[in-house]
Amino acid sequence: MLFTIICTDKPGCFELRSATRPDHLAYLKTYADRIQFAGPMMGVDGKPCGSIVMINVADRAEADGFAAGDPYAKVGLFESVIIRPLLTVFRDGKLAA
Repeated sequence: MLFTIICTDKPGCFELRSATRPDHLAYLKTYADRIQFAGPMMGVDGKPCGSIVMINVADRAEADGFAAGDPYAKVGLFESVIIRPLLTVFRDGKLAA
């Protein structure tokens, strides 16, 4: 099942995000076969201010575990985390039947 994880950084945490980024990327690599998309949301100042991950996992519990295990989450970077199931309707320029 596909889930979207939307994480918003706490204000003023750019340095914490930068310092934790290598561990975050290493963590994402362990899920490389299940991640459909991942990337930072960008603030008006051009700096990352959150993350979006679309991951294909068995259920909500696994999505919750993935989000909780992210090094960014472990260091307290996020102000909020929203996890929602996602239904793909349009992909790669085509309707997904």
